[in-house]
This record gives sequence, structure tokens and C-alpha cells, in this order.
Amino acid sequence: MSLFIMMSLLFGLTFGQTASLCAPSEYTIHVEKRECAYCLAINTTICAGFCMTRDSNGKRLLLKSALSQNVCTYKEILYQTALIPGCPRHTIPYYSYPVALSCKCGKCNTDYSDCVHEKVRTNYCTKPQKLCDM
Repeated sequence: MSLFIMMSLLFGLTFGQTASLCAPSEYTIHVEKRECAYCLAINTTICAGFCMTRDSNGKRLLLKSALSQNVCTYKEILYQTALIPGCPRHTIPYYSYPVALSCKCGKCNTDYSDCVHEKVRTNYCTKPQKLCDM
């Protein structure tokens, strides 16, 4: 019976690593500039989901490599640019944003990801809204 429990535990740990729920997810970004007349609502995809991590309570007993704290992050990205309507001539009316093509569980790369979760962040328009569906 103990062999069955050990094999089940081993299978669960192996399957848990491969079955992480990290995938591209639909997301709406609201973009506005003070000088422009409209707010732009952009439909895009971001990486979101669950990645397996290991409890660091036993860090004295484990190797550093066993203490991974992975996040759901971009594997492949495509940048697109949208035009914000209602901007005066002296204002740059373009906004570039990432589109997640594929995602992975891994270390957070600050070159292209915001690795800090802010407590309160608003994502809404204060001006009349235009929809940009890419």
C-alpha cells in the first residue's frame, strides 16, 4: 500500500508541474492622454494563471534550485500600436502595447513585465471611450 501512495504522490507532483494553468487571457487596457479628447479601450491578451511554486519554509534543508517561485509570464510577445483619437497635432497619438502569443511559468523578467502587484490600480476611462479591437 505504501508503494501505491508513493507512486501517487510522485505522479501528482509530476503532473502538477506540467498542468499549470498559465495561458494567454483576454484583457482590456484603458489608455488616455491628458491632451487627447478620448480614452481608448484596447482588447488584448496578457499572461495570467497559476504556476506551481515550492514552499520556502524548508529553505535550510533544500537546494536553492528547489526553491523556485515561478510566475505566469510571457513566452512569445507581439507588440501592436494603436492610435488614440482626438489628439491635437503637437501630441504623439500612438500607444504601443504587448500581445501575449504564448505564456510560460518562469522567473519574472523586469525587461518586459511588471513584477510587482500593486494593491490598488484603476483601469477605467475618465473621458469618452472609443473601442480598439485588435
